Amino acid sequence: MLELIGQLLGPVGTFVVIAAIILISGIKILREYERAVIFRLGRMAAARGPGITYVIPLVEKMVRVDLRTVTMDVPPQDVITRDNVSVKVSAVLYFRVVDPNRAIREVENYLFATSQLAQVTLRSVCGQAPLDELLAEREKINSRIQEIIDSQTEPWGIKVVLVEVKHIDLPQDMHRAMAKQAEAERERRAKVIHADGEFQASQKLADAAEIIARQPNAMHLRFLQSLVQVSAEKNNTIVLPIPVDLLTQGLNKIKQ
Repeated sequence: MLELIGQLLGPVGTFVVIAAIILISGIKILREYERAVIFRLGRMAAARGPGITYVIPLVEKMVRVDLRTVTMDVPPQDVITRDNVSVKVSAVLYFRVVDPNRAIREVENYLFATSQLAQVTLRSVCGQAPLDELLAEREKINSRIQEIIDSQTEPWGIKVVLVEVKHIDLPQDMHRAMAKQAEAERERRAKVIHADGEFQASQKLADAAEIIARQPNAMHLRFLQSLVQVSAEKNNTIVLPIPVDLLTQGLNKIKQ
């Protein structure tokens, strides 16, 4: 290609074309969420972007840095909790670059470094907590992991926005033990509720008996109400209870 251009334009024309191509290659377009870290003869210059920028060929080198929030999965980690239970814990990490220059200058590969740091921190924090806290206080665990990773990545120009523990995989024997514990807890609550209901009913019954004892007419009224309810049912035989006072009077007459 260059030989053909040289034959058509001559040596001077060839040089002009090559120089033009090199100069044009220095034009770079940066999107709104991108910044350019510029190295000029090996020394870092100020970050550029967004928009059109020009990188001097053979003098400057450009590294693109994405400023959008990165979603990074933390693979399942083998963790032994403080109460010696072996579990697998996975999480998801959200972070973004806030200082492009430091993200390139302070660490070789900030994505890989952040991933490794997240795995180590996840194992460390979960290993310091007992299993009950790990299951019941998920928000507390998330906040602790986020604070530690954020403090470690701050010198790299990275801001950790959020950390969420996704899944805690328990051994099968722990699943069975927790199921039995949950069933026992449900039975205990049911018994407590039943006993509380029986206690309240007995109190109401005792109060009603005390009121009826003070009002004899109320006892007769209740007796008549019971007769009405029994007669409403389709029964061939109705047994009527005899009041104790009438039974006593009858026995006395028989004795006389």
